[in-house]
Amino acid sequence: MNFKFIVSFILFSTSYTFAQTKQILIENVRVLDHKTASLTIPMNVLISDQKIEKISSTSISTKGQEVVKINGKGKTLMPGLIDVHVHMVFGALTMQQMMSPDMSEEMLMSKVAEGSQKMLMRGFTSVRDAGGPIFPLKMAVDKEKVVGPRIWPSGATISQTAGHGDFRTPDERSRRFFGKPSRAEQLGATFIADGPDEVLTATRENLRFGASQIKLMAGGGTSSAYDPIDVTQYTFDEMKAAVDAAEDWGTYVMVHAYTARAVQRAVEAGVKSIEHGQMLDEETLKILAEKGVWLSLQNLMDNNDNMDAQRKEKRKPVLDGQDKVWPLAKKLGVKLAWGTDFLFEPELNDDQNSYILRLQKWFTNAEILKMITQDNGELLQLSGLRSPYPGKLGVVEEQALADLLLVDGNPLKDLSIITNPEKNFLVIIKDGRIYKNTLKPNK
Repeated sequence: MNFKFIVSFILFSTSYTFAQTKQILIENVRVLDHKTASLTIPMNVLISDQKIEKISSTSISTKGQEVVKINGKGKTLMPGLIDVHVHMVFGALTMQQMMSPDMSEEMLMSKVAEGSQKMLMRGFTSVRDAGGPIFPLKMAVDKEKVVGPRIWPSGATISQTAGHGDFRTPDERSRRFFGKPSRAEQLGATFIADGPDEVLTATRENLRFGASQIKLMAGGGTSSAYDPIDVTQYTFDEMKAAVDAAEDWGTYVMVHAYTARAVQRAVEAGVKSIEHGQMLDEETLKILAEKGVWLSLQNLMDNNDNMDAQRKEKRKPVLDGQDKVWPLAKKLGVKLAWGTDFLFEPELNDDQNSYILRLQKWFTNAEILKMITQDNGELLQLSGLRSPYPGKLGVVEEQALADLLLVDGNPLKDLSIITNPEKNFLVIIKDGRIYKNTLKPNK
């Protein structure tokens, strides 16, 4: 599959046009305030270019300016939703489709572009892609050729041989010994890298393409073919090589890991974000809290009939652990972030909003709303100078980036309203641009 072809196809096959205006004035809205965990009195919000310029309880004058006015009718104005663990490409395809020789470039990018637009229409204005051939899609979204959220790309996952990112079929031999890259490597889905030198090269290659952070596989997985769930992956020196290279570029490493042993090694190596971690013990969670390392958790889907017996067995300690780790991490003051991690099961994407409600077992509605907006936004900006979209996210504040949802109802009282974005998200704004408006604008 030709990378240059994918780029050209996604940039030029589909084009969406949205009217650009210099200013948007949203009047008579109650703003979600994370500091007070409440809605404000009726406010007016002025957006200029890509940022929130002014928030005021009194009228805002826009004389002589090109402005779109929206009467909010007392509805709730809140930040756009943020998912910090998605796979925009892998999540749009089944494993059979991904690995099939019959999967054309046109079909691949059509499915990915469609999934991207739907994600924004679900209210997710920013995502962190946790591994995969994401750069063509991000380029297309940024150039406004495809509709979608802001994307913080990791690029190809970096995995050891027989690690969680080793997607080879049984008949594919090692590139190192037999000289031929696997299909997944050719697609830009993964780097199979062994030893500090290869890890350094893989890390720098992702940075060359524009990765905002680096994704490393540090432990066994539930859906991968070769690695038991309990194994620790990558030596300290290998992980440290990736961390050093990322830090030289002003960014960080995130790792896939479930177990205490894998996570403790990663933290010792300087990793800043742990992805998953459902099997962590209290000792390890205390280390994360002490070191200020993020725990990016998910509420994994339940077992279903499509899963084979081996996968169900591998998932058991993870599913058992997530009911324990969420409340314990909260109690110990660990920095928590939330994501979905839908992988090769595209039918799950429609449930992205619904999975937020699973947090209600351990958090208040206000805590959840803060986590999926402000807290997740803070994690995104851990990329520092490598962040593709500098600025404050996840809040409705002056000078923050204008990623906003106008919601019909009060999510602090009834969080379930966010699970029906088609009905309840009346206006969707990303980067100061209106992508959805069911209210009649007044010019």
